[in-house]
Amino acid sequence: MRISELAVPDAYLIEPDHVDDSRGTFYETIRYSALGEIAGHELVLRQVNYSVSSRNTVRGIHGTALPPGQAKLVTCVRGVALDIAVDMRVGSPTFGKYAVTRQDAEAGTAVYLPDGIGHAFQALTDDTCMSYLCSQEYVPGTMIDIDAFDPELALPWELSGSVIRSGKDVAAPTLAEAADAGLLPGYEECIASYGESYGRHGRVTGASAGR
Repeated sequence: MRISELAVPDAYLIEPDHVDDSRGTFYETIRYSALGEIAGHELVLRQVNYSVSSRNTVRGIHGTALPPGQAKLVTCVRGVALDIAVDMRVGSPTFGKYAVTRQDAEAGTAVYLPDGIGHAFQALTDDTCMSYLCSQEYVPGTMIDIDAFDPELALPWELSGSVIRSGKDVAAPTLAEAADAGLLPGYEECIASYGESYGRHGRVTGASAGR
């Protein structure tokens, strides 16, 4: 597999190599030692989620307060999705910057989003299913919601009809409003949390990311 940093620092694109034969195809979604060597900290799984969405559904932008935080490995396992990562870390050199990844079940592409990186996606087909491997269990009251249509962010959605969103997402503040209200994690706080994860679980060993 190939692991490369996105335009949002500390977030990574994971592209698997497929092995094809007469039966079909096989590929590794993630090798944790490889991600750990590249990211500098380990992803430990505590919860696995799935969402199923109709075409033109937009979910997000979602994040989690620190503590407890919740890093995510996100993959489209059915259908096609336009996936967007947003830097929500106050004080980050790339605060408000975003990175777009087109995901589909056939390719098996994934993105790794550490604490402080918000996540949103648009379902480009009906019955789009997204998988989330999470570093922490869900804690009520710790979710951070940002308006996916924040005009200052100007995220490049590819809508072909009326957008479908939850009431919670529609009512979410802009990134600037959330920052002014003290809802967002700080950049240094997030960087420290990455180091704590790395030290707590020990140095990750194993193959590098296909290099």
